Amino acid sequence: MSTAELHTLTGAYALHALPEDELLAFERHLGACEACAQEVRELSATAARLGLAVSAVPPPAMRGRVLREITTVRQEAPSHARDARAGTSPGRAGRWSSYALAACIAAAAAFGGVAVWQNQVAQDARQEALQARQQNEQLARVLAAPDAKTGSGALEGGARGTVVVSQSVDRAVFLASDLARPPGGKVYQLWFNDDGSMRSAGLMDPSTTHDTVLLDGPVDGASGVGITVEPAGGSKQPTTQPLALVDFPDA
Repeated sequence: MSTAELHTLTGAYALHALPEDELLAFERHLGACEACAQEVRELSATAARLGLAVSAVPPPAMRGRVLREITTVRQEAPSHARDARAGTSPGRAGRWSSYALAACIAAAAAFGGVAVWQNQVAQDARQEALQARQQNEQLARVLAAPDAKTGSGALEGGARGTVVVSQSVDRAVFLASDLARPPGGKVYQLWFNDDGSMRSAGLMDPSTTHDTVLLDGPVDGASGVGITVEPAGGSKQPTTQPLALVDFPDA
């Protein structure tokens, strides 16, 4: 690789986009070229600021499009001294430098957007893990409570539902076994039976025939739990007749 070609790699180096052979050659050159070192510092600082400033996730195709376009545009030296060494005119080199710098900035924004997206995914995963842990702890409290009592009843198709209630914890758990999967676009919804008035108690996982659900909200004097088939996402009030009503023990 010629010295003139090495001068064009500052943008790719600042974005960590050089293959290993070019990376080693450029780093050797960088130690002896203050102009390239200065440009790398400026491009790296710009890329970092852009990455930190990005607050919106870019379209999924943006990163690939930018990276493809970068491969078709080589960065030229930014100074007249480099123009002379490379044997090019200042005007032409300036135009290509502008195009390459714009591509580098666009790439930095794309990488920044990817970083923001990755950070959001990680935050969402941590939040989901925290919620799952809290729910499992609450479920364990109900099942292990000294006053926990169990009732059960038959569901359609030979399935069985079991409910565990703890008045001291004021929560209940519903366990289903051998339950047929709901029709497409439907879900099983659980309901507290408050003296004939049905109060939503959560949704069951439609992908499994065995499920254990911590019912949403306190027992609050309910006499039992019902299960209906509802549109995906659930309903505010039952839209079908209950498949079963399981009374709470000693209710």
